Amino acid sequence: MRRLAVALALAVPLVTAPAAAQEAVEAGPFDPALDAEAALARAIATARERLFAIDGPAGPQRVLAIFGANWCHDSRDLAAMLATPRVAELVARHYQVVLIDAGTPQTGNGRNLDIAARLGVQDITGTPTLLVLDADGELLNSPANARAWRNASGRSERQVLGFLRRWTKPDSG
Repeated sequence: MRRLAVALALAVPLVTAPAAAQEAVEAGPFDPALDAEAALARAIATARERLFAIDGPAGPQRVLAIFGANWCHDSRDLAAMLATPRVAELVARHYQVVLIDAGTPQTGNGRNLDIAARLGVQDITGTPTLLVLDADGELLNSPANARAWRNASGRSERQVLGFLRRWTKPDSG
């Protein structure tokens, strides 16, 4: 009887761990309750305002619309990379960032994918998907390039900085 009690005591944490882990994954940078359409509109408006401000940043203002998910390690890693000092400095000068919850598009349970489609990126089947928009809300990177970020966790800070710097140039594209 004593062995059974010990076995049950050890098994209970194993049974409850997946639920706790799922809750931890759900808490993250991609807020499912965010009104993505409104957030994106605000980011574009802010990019336009900063572009034409007298004391605005050197170079064009861009919007990074990142369609990701809290369950996706590549999405979380990309969001974390944006917060590193060197990347954060570049982003603060040249970008407005909107983290948009995409749900699970690979299973047919995507969210906010209609927004990406209106911007020119159809058929999102993975996360993250990164759209670079100009201050008018026009897509700058190709749809294939936007979808190519599914391996974001394997990219170095140098690679991310190189990509972001490319779009800060007036003749980007």
